[in-house]
Amino acid sequence: MPRLAWFSPMPPVATGVAACSADLVAALRGEHEIDIFVDEPVVRMAPGTRSAHDFVWRHRQQPYDLTVYQVGNSSHHDYLWPYLFRYPGLTVLHDAHLHHARAASLLRRLRTEDYRTEFAWNHPDENPDTAELAVAGFDNHLYYVWPMTRLVARASKLVAVHGPTLAARLQADVPDAAVVSIRLGQGTPLSIAEAGVASRRARARYGIPADTIVFGCYGGLSPDKRIPQVLAAFAATRAYVPGAHLLLVGAVPEHYDLLSDISRLGLTACVTVTGYVASDEAFTDCIAACDVALNLRWPTAREISGPWLRCLAAGKPTVIVDLAHLTDVPTIDPRTWRPNGVSAARSVSGAIGATPCAVAIDILDEDHSLRLAMRRLGTDEVLRASLGRSARARWDQMHSIAAMATDYRTLIADAIERRAPAIALPAHLVDDGGSTLARVLEPFGLASPLGPLRP
Repeated sequence: MPRLAWFSPMPPVATGVAACSADLVAALRGEHEIDIFVDEPVVRMAPGTRSAHDFVWRHRQQPYDLTVYQVGNSSHHDYLWPYLFRYPGLTVLHDAHLHHARAASLLRRLRTEDYRTEFAWNHPDENPDTAELAVAGFDNHLYYVWPMTRLVARASKLVAVHGPTLAARLQADVPDAAVVSIRLGQGTPLSIAEAGVASRRARARYGIPADTIVFGCYGGLSPDKRIPQVLAAFAATRAYVPGAHLLLVGAVPEHYDLLSDISRLGLTACVTVTGYVASDEAFTDCIAACDVALNLRWPTAREISGPWLRCLAAGKPTVIVDLAHLTDVPTIDPRTWRPNGVSAARSVSGAIGATPCAVAIDILDEDHSLRLAMRRLGTDEVLRASLGRSARARWDQMHSIAAMATDYRTLIADAIERRAPAIALPAHLVDDGGSTLARVLEPFGLASPLGPLRP
């Protein structure tokens, strides 16, 4: 039975990657011996996990067949970076941009030179002085321009991303890396009867009438989820969908005064803000309670939205942004109510799974297109039902836990057989600490008793 060292945030860390890892480990344990290594101070050693500090001595005692790294663009993944470069393995990129998290990790610890070095290695065609923008504090949206993924991709035995379009783009950007596409699974499938019970439960909890058309938004309610635009479009939609209600499910960041925006638009009586919903069942109930789910995000780190997948699992019609890395998803343009781009070509070809499963809006026409989408979906029950059926079919084929686990079985077997890439890396990424120990002992005339650690 292959032995895997699994580096990933895990529950109770409240992220989509943690939930995904928990599902995967449960699905794969019967065929693999898996040790989960986490950032101890963050998770307080959840059951079934080990501190990442234990990995090196455990690996030296009995080497693992493969290290698996679940990498995302958040600080929850900072702890695994030193291991990723010294113990190459299978790296799964949940975000195709890592710049925000990596820059924050380095710069907040005053590792300015290391940041400059990594920027230059990741983006060799850019003027290295570009790194000074982040060093000077001009960050955030600028980070989306430079993904900072080249080093990770080149140092790994195998890199997996979620979607063929994204895989092709990363492979073109890093031709000497091995990149594959896998399916991402998340969500709780609901039958029509189960969805009805869950919907009634959530609507009763929040005082929403059973016969009201409900639009829902899920996940962190930050401005980059386009919440201000959703509120404006919802205010306009109520002229055509009398009595419509907006359900906003998730935590509100401190820097965004959501309640003020709701009040300014005169929507206080028809908008419900739940706050953070900790229970998975309660979150699923909230999804079931909506008639139309609005899963918008811009700018994007080219990730696939976990809440969107959960809406597909529940068979909900959804509105998304027409993003470059989602061109394989068959969608409808609300300006013409015809299939979007690649979706149109697939519909003509008659390819399996080409039936539109969502409405996708052009971010350059956001306000107009969002209003068109919400008005039509709020009044057209037949279209809602059709999109909902296609959404569930899409989830069954592409985003179920079983589909994801199937892809991982193939991926893990492939990665085990691969050799670690023989490439030069910046010195600080492969430093085993031996030089630091030597410097500490030198004033006392002592040599290191351990010698340098080797993978």
